[in-house]
Amino acid sequence: MTRLDPRSPLVLDTKEVGRRPGSMAELTREVEAPAGFGTEVLQVAEGEPLFVDVRLESVVEGVLVTGSVRGTATGACVRCLDPISHDVDARFQELFAYADRGAHREEVGDEDAAEEYRIEDGLIDLEPVLRDAVVPQLPFQPVCRPDCPGLCSVCGAHLADDPGHAHEQIDPRWAALKDLASDPSTPQNSERT
Repeated sequence: MTRLDPRSPLVLDTKEVGRRPGSMAELTREVEAPAGFGTEVLQVAEGEPLFVDVRLESVVEGVLVTGSVRGTATGACVRCLDPISHDVDARFQELFAYADRGAHREEVGDEDAAEEYRIEDGLIDLEPVLRDAVVPQLPFQPVCRPDCPGLCSVCGAHLADDPGHAHEQIDPRWAALKDLASDPSTPQNSERT
């Protein structure tokens, strides 16, 4: 297990709320997006700003973190490959359990204990929470506009630029007949006598 770096902008210190249930702290931060913050086709580029509003509330089991994250994801339209941007505005709420409480839950066989977020040395890492809030909100197949016609499957031309774009396609079963019709050695009209 790696230790959290308290200098990281996505690592929050819980000392302001301590272990006094009911105490609360609020903060607002502009942080740089970490690497791989999104999907293959749409993501908040590494280093781009994310605006995070967070409320930390001390509860008996740990610290309840509630907040929102805003930013802009960029990528490519899956139909025409033109660049696109998508506003990100996600809300989240997660409980970060105290280490001793989490260890006790594991001892008694609580299956959910292994998947919960933990407070480590008084610090919480907000990055996985933000990922869990943002990535599912991104469109699975982002498009530049709902009626984007995409690219020509034969030549790759932008169909939005030329709506009448078409290629003469011959059924492959009849392609040999076309070659026969264009062969000058083949008589076109032979009369029977």
